[in-house]
Amino acid sequence: MNAAAKVKRIGVLTSGGDAPGMNACIRAVVRCGASHNLEVIGIRRGYKGLFAKDFVELGPRDVANIIQRGGTFLETARCEEMKMPGGVEKAALSLRERGIDGLITIGGDGTFRGATALAEAGDVKVIGVPGTIDNDVYGSDYTIGFDTAMNTALDAIDKIRDTASSLQRPFFIEVMGKARGFLALGVGIAGGAEEILIPEVETSIEAICEAIRHNIATGKKSSIIVVAEGDDAGGAIQIARQVGEQMGIEYRICILGHVQRGGSPTARDRILASKLGNMAVQALYQGKSGYMVGEVGGREALTPLEDTWRLSKELSPGLLQMVKVLAT
Repeated sequence: MNAAAKVKRIGVLTSGGDAPGMNACIRAVVRCGASHNLEVIGIRRGYKGLFAKDFVELGPRDVANIIQRGGTFLETARCEEMKMPGGVEKAALSLRERGIDGLITIGGDGTFRGATALAEAGDVKVIGVPGTIDNDVYGSDYTIGFDTAMNTALDAIDKIRDTASSLQRPFFIEVMGKARGFLALGVGIAGGAEEILIPEVETSIEAICEAIRHNIATGKKSSIIVVAEGDDAGGAIQIARQVGEQMGIEYRICILGHVQRGGSPTARDRILASKLGNMAVQALYQGKSGYMVGEVGGREALTPLEDTWRLSKELSPGLLQMVKVLAT
């Protein structure tokens, strides 16, 4: 019997921050699994569900009418117990006791650290699927939820620009991105922001002030400054306060927060989630383990799980260079 034939029951969980499209991915896993006569077990609340043995059997009808729903119906959580001595072994034992010989984990950096450890334990085959609005996972050009989060933030920025033009005041808009600026850069360019502040580039308060002065002098009625929450100069509140004090002008702040995580996933996220869910099942069925499925350059890609969090995904240099040109 080959390695592929040994996978008969697979588990699926969502872990870490939720992202629009996770439900579409779970749906794909369940239905693609059924097409291969695999039993699919849902694990509630991520890795916490392994320790609590919170399992639910999933068939094609159990995932009906969820493709359009935001969040994750399996729920999610962060699990410190996985980091404790013996934690991975306990989680692996829980999988063995339930007869799960393949596991699909949907999430980001933290999720894949746990998945790497489980794969190295050797008892269960593990495949990861990138699901995070931050889009910061190495091994895939886009992650599930990124497109929806961008469009949610973009809709807010479009509305804010209307009132910014009327009031003729700078607006500082904070989006998610504690460590990376993919979301801020994408939504900033799409929203025509005058300044985009991200963790990867050092922020100069004086440069921001100079840019606003230039905007005023050239007749611009609004200045939209998009700030990633992890910017080195602090979040939007700290940056705006410093700019306001230096320039002696009024300003407004909008922190979008968790609204970016919610909402019905876009068509692009639904399609990506469906494709990656199918790829994950196919990888397990073929006997693969210790990889994340993704798309690179429009093509399917398998990346070692360890690389997804050890290696850094780079921002597009072209987009960074384009920001200043488009803001003139």
